[in-house]
Amino acid sequence: MMVAAPALAHTVASGDQAFIEASTGTQIGPFIYLGAKHMVTGYDHLLFLIGVIFFVYRLKHVAAYVTLFAIGHSVTLLGGVLFGINVNAYLIDAIIGLSIVYKALDNLDAWHRWFGVQPNTRLAVLVFGLFHGLGLATKVQDFDMSPDGLLANLISFNVGVELGQLLALSAILIAMGYWRRSRSFMANSRAANLALMTAGFVLFGLQMTGFFVA
Repeated sequence: MMVAAPALAHTVASGDQAFIEASTGTQIGPFIYLGAKHMVTGYDHLLFLIGVIFFVYRLKHVAAYVTLFAIGHSVTLLGGVLFGINVNAYLIDAIIGLSIVYKALDNLDAWHRWFGVQPNTRLAVLVFGLFHGLGLATKVQDFDMSPDGLLANLISFNVGVELGQLLALSAILIAMGYWRRSRSFMANSRAANLALMTAGFVLFGLQMTGFFVA
């Protein structure tokens, strides 16, 4: 945590950044690909999704949570870029790290045991979806993007993000499905969520270090 690291969670590869800044006009296919790539390689999103579906077994409930997350993510990604809502990327990514901590604690039933209350999980997923989208929007605003085709390209990018989310979620559900059928799932579920919580705190620490050092 003492290393002055960049806000890695929403980092865009230099080659992709060069393409984005050089693009003019509508580029639907390439921006869908870039959006999907971002989601599939965005470990903060993946860790949060793992936490969200960890104890969710019914497909309709999984779909509800993913839809809420997608709505929140889409609103702040598109709105943040189009309306120039600029927030410090380190602070946003620190909050995203805490979103992973929150969901891990929720899975451990910490809120009920500590405070006697159970937060609205669906509302929490929507709110954290807003933060995840805003985190990406702060990165996109750093690029010198051409206004020609900007809206169409942003929508294409967002479509790609949601497609990437479905691909990543499919892989996670398959892996979780196999694990849930084994005896080790319930025995190790607490340790898994403690590891998830630790990862969230590490991300939070890295981002706050970056905020104070950068």
